[in-house]
Amino acid sequence: VQLQASGGGLVQAGGSLRLSCAASGRTFSTKAMAWFRQAPGKERDFVASISRYGGNTNYAGSVKGRFTISRDNAKNTVYLQMNSLRPEDTAVYYCAAGGWSASRDRTAYDGWGQGTQVTVSS
Repeated sequence: VQLQASGGGLVQAGGSLRLSCAASGRTFSTKAMAWFRQAPGKERDFVASISRYGGNTNYAGSVKGRFTISRDNAKNTVYLQMNSLRPEDTAVYYCAAGGWSASRDRTAYDGWGQGTQVTVSS
């Protein structure tokens, strides 16, 4: 599956953004999806994941209650709604596909998008 992330940008602290990740191919609905992020000089960290049919979600503690992951299998798209953004949320956000459960483990995902930059100003 090929993934194309979009929706990043510059936003003030406290603002909102919605990221989208469009997938090509017929296997989207068979795969769990996730968002990871990578700040400069840091490792790629887990943000949120959703199981293949959307029944289970998983969030990093730092975003729980502020971010919401969802998917529309009819549109082959996964979303990340980000509210109450903070400067520490600044990173390149990557979507990923793989497996079937909402894993937090980066190695569970074998398909990656190109990333979209999110910058939160204070």
